[in-house]
Amino acid sequence: MEHVIRRYACASGRVQGVGFRMFVRQQAVMNDITGWVMNMSDGTVTMELQGAESAVETAFAAMREGNYFIHVEHLEIEEREPVDGERDFTIKY
Repeated sequence: MEHVIRRYACASGRVQGVGFRMFVRQQAVMNDITGWVMNMSDGTVTMELQGAESAVETAFAAMREGNYFIHVEHLEIEEREPVDGERDFTIKY
């Protein structure tokens, strides 16, 4: 079993009003990641992702790649301690 990590990230660029939070949640569900994602008043999107290291890195790679609507200009990532008992990935409002 791969080592479980948790990462906090702040994404800036074209990340609000373009379905980015749902995109992040989709990546989390596809990669068996728990945590949360939330829009911030300054136009950034913050999140915490927890799962296997390779899964979390795969999700961040997809975010950096974006799509026709989403364009992440900067993704700042910090280590966090894993949270016990977390079972799903939520969009916070």
